[in-house]
Amino acid sequence: MARLLFSEWLGTFFLVTVVIGSGIMADRLADGNIALALLGNTLATGAILVVLILVFASISGAHFNPAVTLVFLIRKEITKAIALYYVLAQVSGGIAGVLIAHIMFDLPLIEVSSTSRTGISQWVAEFIATFGLITTILGCIKSRPDATAYAVGLFITAGYWFTSSTSFANPAVTIARTLTNTFTGIAPLDAIPFIFVQIFSATVAVFVLGWLFDDEKNRVTRNK
Repeated sequence: MARLLFSEWLGTFFLVTVVIGSGIMADRLADGNIALALLGNTLATGAILVVLILVFASISGAHFNPAVTLVFLIRKEITKAIALYYVLAQVSGGIAGVLIAHIMFDLPLIEVSSTSRTGISQWVAEFIATFGLITTILGCIKSRPDATAYAVGLFITAGYWFTSSTSFANPAVTIARTLTNTFTGIAPLDAIPFIFVQIFSATVAVFVLGWLFDDEKNRVTRNK
């Protein structure tokens, strides 16, 4: 259990450190060019997701995301106790990632973000981003498990650009991003509906994709 939880803590720690750190670096170097700053942030995030999943998947499954953990709980592939501990490890690892990113860039340890990210367009974007992420994970588990790391990294890379919310799709990362008043931050009150939508989307995705990827139903359909 200790190895599982530390794997989730460390993976989420590195994920948030990269998300926030690359956002700060990109913002400083882009000289006001938001598109260029977002591109730098995107490439770093997509790349680290591939690395982290490849490194930690064999230990804890490399969730790094309470929405993903919820999916496997609903699918009865982990217990409620393990799911709870995973979420605690993910959230605490994400917060630690904020602290380290701020230390590296000479910022206050904790800041409260003032970046507004709210409205129906943002919430719909988070629903789509989370649903797409779960589709990527479950689809790869079914057909190409060895490609999961690359597929997740590529989906999030695309999600940064095709969603108006820049594809948070992760309650632990969303919580962590309320504690940084930098390029990747989100105001705490705006984070609440983000997290609700992410959890709702993941729950819907489990049942929709369970039906879509059901082997027995697919065999019946093909034989008709």
